[in-house]
Amino acid sequence: MILSCGEALIDMLPRETVAGEAAFAPYPGGAVFNTAVALGRLGVDAGFFSGISTDLFGEMLVAALAASNVDAGQAVRSGRPTTLAFVTLKDGHARYAFYDEGTAGRMLTAADLPALPDNVQALFFGGISLVGEPCGSAYEALMVREAGRRMCMIDPNIRPGFITDEGAYRGRIARMLALADIVKLSDEDLAWLHGPGSIDAGARAVLAAGAKLVFITEGAKGAHAFWGDQAAFEPARKVVVADTVGAGDTFNAGVLAALARAGALGKADVAAVGADLVQAALRLGVQAAAVTVSRAGANPPWAEELA
Repeated sequence: MILSCGEALIDMLPRETVAGEAAFAPYPGGAVFNTAVALGRLGVDAGFFSGISTDLFGEMLVAALAASNVDAGQAVRSGRPTTLAFVTLKDGHARYAFYDEGTAGRMLTAADLPALPDNVQALFFGGISLVGEPCGSAYEALMVREAGRRMCMIDPNIRPGFITDEGAYRGRIARMLALADIVKLSDEDLAWLHGPGSIDAGARAVLAAGAKLVFITEGAKGAHAFWGDQAAFEPARKVVVADTVGAGDTFNAGVLAALARAGALGKADVAAVGADLVQAALRLGVQAAAVTVSRAGANPPWAEELA
């Protein structure tokens, strides 16, 4: 099983009523939630760990996970409210306004961390769940506890407007990137972390910090991979873009699904990964993300759609 660890929330997506009024419609989402859903739809044994409310939005989240074959049995349920993210679109790119104080996801603590069953082979971390407290410390503690024995991947999916303590956040991300076997960053994330410079130089810096395999996405251009002294690239597919919500999250799932299909989810497998498997991971990540951006909201493809 691949256990995705991080936020589950409700994306309030912009819509228009029949009367022409601006409105928002609720859709289950969150970067880590989206990756879990995409993994389940791609036929991978997928689980999800987070704090999830027992309110009506929390029930929507649990139902959506079940509908995509994701096991939510590790989730911590509480009566706290669900995080809401109001989304606006500018030139096809999503911008977010978060309502997260005192929520079920935000208030997750290290005391809530479960003992993981033996069938959990790999863990995925990321998203806004690494920004807030106490949940950020809880997820970092889980990664510290498990990174020595299970393969870990992280995509911080950096949202600068959501960061309230940049120094603390940069410290956490640096520590978690160093623990991770696989790191995925967008080109914008890479620039925020390392400043101006080439993608190659930035990715090599991430490798030098401890990662074994680094993926850098460049939106409509495609995605890069770096490992050892090698590099690979996969161009993006040409599609009509509805919006970019969930694109990177789906890419992550494609990468992990390719590794799972090859039986290469172990730490040693990733450390010794070959060019053919890296290219296959890039290809599936890009292919799956192309489907997601072609339709509104975070709606990852099912395996049969990619056949």
